[in-house]
Amino acid sequence: MVRVQADGTGQTPRQLPPLVLASSSPRRRELLAQIGVTPAGIDPADIDESPLVDELPAHHALRLAKAKAAVVAARSAGAVVLAADTVVGCGRRILPKAESADDVRRCLDLLSGRRHRVYGGLCVIDATGRARTRLVQTAVLFKKLGRAEIDAYIACGEGVGKAGGYAIQGRAALFARGLVGSHSNVVGLSLFETAALLRAAGIDPLSAA
Repeated sequence: MVRVQADGTGQTPRQLPPLVLASSSPRRRELLAQIGVTPAGIDPADIDESPLVDELPAHHALRLAKAKAAVVAARSAGAVVLAADTVVGCGRRILPKAESADDVRRCLDLLSGRRHRVYGGLCVIDATGRARTRLVQTAVLFKKLGRAEIDAYIACGEGVGKAGGYAIQGRAALFARGLVGSHSNVVGLSLFETAALLRAAGIDPLSAA
């Protein structure tokens, strides 16, 4: 995909570098589309996402975003690479990406009636190889969940495959009594911070269409 951007001087518009998203997440593609950004390529990094010993949630999110971006940038010369990682933390504990109904239940049992944080690690590597990062934090307060509510949520199936075992953009919105910070960060990509990083890398979402 070749894109151009006017420079405001009346001169020949300049070409914009292609954007490669280092993620297969449909949620992140949908969020980018919301601000008018369509990646030229999708290239999941496929790295080991296991936490390090005693690693805190914030460090984990940022470390993985940087690692994903570096892997994809190494095979995407001349492109801008965007990588992200979303981690749900309860205190010092990193909640897993739920792989089963049992994982969802364990996560919701832990989050029920408590405040937790969602950490979004972001890394953009521009066409020159320069990396820029951001760490976004959103506080989420869940209501006290009854057994029937947890059972019904598990039955709907949307919590499997999600960090922390829930999807705030889906039925889990019924559980969130309050949220402080970026809602899109909880979904999977903080749009405000992402747009700032893309602009710094030469891609302005308002002019990229």
